[in-house]
Amino acid sequence: MKAFENYEVWWVTGAQLLYGGDAVVAVDAHSKEMVDGLNNSGNLPVKVVYKGTANSSKEVADVMSAANNDPRCVGVITWMHTFSPAKMWIHGLQQLHKPLLHFHTQYNAEIPWDTMDMDFMNLNQSAHGDREFGHICSRMRLRRKVVVGHWTDPEAQKHIAVWQRVAAAWADSQDMLILRFGDQMNNVAVTDGDKVEAEVRLGYHVDYTPVSELMEHFKKVADSDVDALVETYFKEYAHDAELEDKQTEGYRKVWNAAKAELALRSILTAKGAKGFTTNFDDLGTQDITAPDFVGFDQIPGLASQRLMAEGYGFGAEGDWKSAALYRTVWFMSQGLPKGCSFLEDYTLNFDGKNSSILQAHMLEICPLIAEERPRLEVHFLGIGVRKSLTARLVFTSKPDNGVTATVVDMGNRFRLIVNDVKCIKSKPLPKLPVASALWIPQPDFEVGAGAWILAGGTHHSCFSYDLTPEYWEDYAEIAGIEMLHINKDTTIAGFKNEMRWNEVYYMLNKSLYL
Repeated sequence: MKAFENYEVWWVTGAQLLYGGDAVVAVDAHSKEMVDGLNNSGNLPVKVVYKGTANSSKEVADVMSAANNDPRCVGVITWMHTFSPAKMWIHGLQQLHKPLLHFHTQYNAEIPWDTMDMDFMNLNQSAHGDREFGHICSRMRLRRKVVVGHWTDPEAQKHIAVWQRVAAAWADSQDMLILRFGDQMNNVAVTDGDKVEAEVRLGYHVDYTPVSELMEHFKKVADSDVDALVETYFKEYAHDAELEDKQTEGYRKVWNAAKAELALRSILTAKGAKGFTTNFDDLGTQDITAPDFVGFDQIPGLASQRLMAEGYGFGAEGDWKSAALYRTVWFMSQGLPKGCSFLEDYTLNFDGKNSSILQAHMLEICPLIAEERPRLEVHFLGIGVRKSLTARLVFTSKPDNGVTATVVDMGNRFRLIVNDVKCIKSKPLPKLPVASALWIPQPDFEVGAGAWILAGGTHHSCFSYDLTPEYWEDYAEIAGIEMLHINKDTTIAGFKNEMRWNEVYYMLNKSLYL
């Protein structure tokens, strides 16, 4: 898959020299065949590269050190073909700083009952060796994923593929820069947090960026480039014909929205940033009627929608954690068909067992989740420093199952909260022309919303149709952060107990993320 063509996952086979040179040759041949089989399966998004068989402590340490230093390597898969004494893995595993997957598999699918002899037994000891390796990983308190199954089994390959996507997204986040245009909105707590600890724990860096600096890029945008982008809008999105009339206020607003998009893309590119936040009270010079006015004449909602679709992280009202998390969601989802978006709990619909939550925002919802072709529209928006006509894409989301997630700062740790949701068909909103989704949190509205609130979840979240809870389990494991999953089996009593147990764990391990 081209989306991950610059990344690779290393495969290291464990063995030892006890069984002789012929065994080493056989182990190597089997490993190469297995790696080729995985790569040719069509089920893995990231190429697996065989890095040889490790037969000694030095060989393990050398390959793990090399994995750390190779920017293309996003993770390491280990498999013990024979019995590999675990003490020889200690120094190498101490050095490894990339995600680790332990694949408990075997070259042969079935036991050759009629021909199996002691030589075969000595060579094929994954059942033995993988337990030895698993023990040392547990003894060392190493975070890793364990996949069990035959290497030709599509189900086992699917679990490896999930981990590969997460590992690639983790690598992407380690140099993630988020630009923050304006500060946190209105003293909001849940969307703020410890940026220093976020960089230590999660990898991404958050920089305040003056809107005046953004305006320098805005001033340099060429009119011809704006004209071309406006034409792209009209080709890609449904719209009323009069919106193309250059003499109308509607056209001028679309044109200015396009200029804002080009300015944002310019500064993001110049700084190498992967995401950004906005604040609707900080859009440049305040007096829009001043002769020397330089600023956005409207909230850059259309720009945010389109930039999200391209993969830029976005968070509204200064929500830098959501901006970073959305980038990770998009990155993991590359090549998957259904889409993802930043969303906000907007308003509630009480309807018995069908009670649901309308997900929307002023403007900034990603069109990747649209059920039908989005409409480009211009309407008045009466909030923020610019109360004016504002361009936006209007649509409703696809009915389907999905997963939404958020990260909150609990003071002594980051907590990832994940909720399975069921998106249902939304009714028209003739007086609220925004993009929206309507969902029922699982297991139902009462328990799903109640558990989310008890966990301290945000009103912003990052939603995907394609990702499953397994992605988030792998992400939390790699990051070493707490995860709470709200699903069809959740009860409030059980969820409260889980949070109590977690609180005790993190209090006892104040400086550790195990």
